[in-house]
Amino acid sequence: MTLTHALRTIVLASLASLAPGLCGTAQATLTNLGNVSTTVPTAFQSTVIPAGTFLDEFTFTLPANGGSGYSVLNFPLNLPGFGTFNTLFTTLTLVSDPDGTPFTSDDQILKTVTAPANATSLSLGWGPTSGGHMYLAVGGIANGTKGGLYSGAISVSPAPIPEPTIWLMMLGGIGLLGWMRLRKSENLA
Repeated sequence: MTLTHALRTIVLASLASLAPGLCGTAQATLTNLGNVSTTVPTAFQSTVIPAGTFLDEFTFTLPANGGSGYSVLNFPLNLPGFGTFNTLFTTLTLVSDPDGTPFTSDDQILKTVTAPANATSLSLGWGPTSGGHMYLAVGGIANGTKGGLYSGAISVSPAPIPEPTIWLMMLGGIGLLGWMRLRKSENLA
């Protein structure tokens, strides 16, 4: 068992101990979101059935960027005659996964946010980063009579590092300004 897999097991066990009266079996899912874009936020969602503790992981490939934001939000739903859906979050963790295979020894936790009691939303920010394979771990308790629903998003700001052609144009512009100033000072003399 790898360190990350052991950590995952411990988190699920601790989530179950937080709400022993309402928890079903601890659940875990793994969803691949693919490549994340700097132009449009990447949305995701999860349905936790039956009620109980959960730890969902969403894998994705992050481009080089100037920073990224991650958020999850409860989607409470009451269906008369059927039941309710509600989600309380406990943790939100961003993990770097260099080899693209979750739960191996190269995984590194970048940032974890722990929620206050009864949190119906969580968010965290990270970066800038050179990008690569990542996963987001969302932990909590689905305490509706039928389980829980939630949605989330990953937003990425473009990398602040200019392209080489931008640097050349900027240096050319500075050189041109210097040449014009030198020429003006020669004309005044």
